[in-house]
Amino acid sequence: MKNKIILIALFLVLICFSFIPKQTRSDSILSYIADPAEQQIAFYWKDKNGQNYANFKRLKDALATENKELLFAMNGGMYLQDRSPQGLYIEKGKTLKKLNNTPNAYGNFYLQPNGIFYLTDDKKAAVCKRTDFKDAGDICYATQSGPMLVIDGEIHPKFTPGSANVHIRNGVGILPDGKILFAMSTETINLYDFAAFFKEKGCQNALYLDGFVSRMYLPEQNWKQLDGDFGVMIGEIAR
Repeated sequence: MKNKIILIALFLVLICFSFIPKQTRSDSILSYIADPAEQQIAFYWKDKNGQNYANFKRLKDALATENKELLFAMNGGMYLQDRSPQGLYIEKGKTLKKLNNTPNAYGNFYLQPNGIFYLTDDKKAAVCKRTDFKDAGDICYATQSGPMLVIDGEIHPKFTPGSANVHIRNGVGILPDGKILFAMSTETINLYDFAAFFKEKGCQNALYLDGFVSRMYLPEQNWKQLDGDFGVMIGEIAR
């Protein structure tokens, strides 16, 4: 009789656990979708005095002096010790840092292929491999980082499922309708799983931006990380 009661109790516990919602990958990834044709997206590095904005608070405050409201911001690519972009950087049509064509070196930036996230003058967004990037004089903003997360609809071939190399990470991809998908993990995650998030959302191409230093400012989702010490930042301004 006692054994029967124990078995029934175990059965009831299993039933209860079966109704507990299971955490999915997207539960630990904060994402934001922007339409470059309708929303005002811009890249930022230095202020009018030549000083790095460095973090979202300084950027937000600087924009406020121009009666502009920051709606969203995220760090936008790897940088060197002096906080200058590690690779290509174009702002308002001006190339402020040239394309980094180094084929192999240490670090995620050089895990080939790396890539470019850019916006054109006619407000179209794209992510492409570094070797596919062409500047026909119509690039308004561009930032180089690496590695690519998704390449032509497939996860980067050098990523390993189940990898123990986990960090906070952020990245950007282009959705099938041309909108931009920005994402940052709120918990540590490996590159394979982070790339899988973009692939599952339908991105044909997605780019890794940075790791543990990553921050996002997204007050509409009650997420307001204003600290940090970055190079390039990507922001959306209220129209």
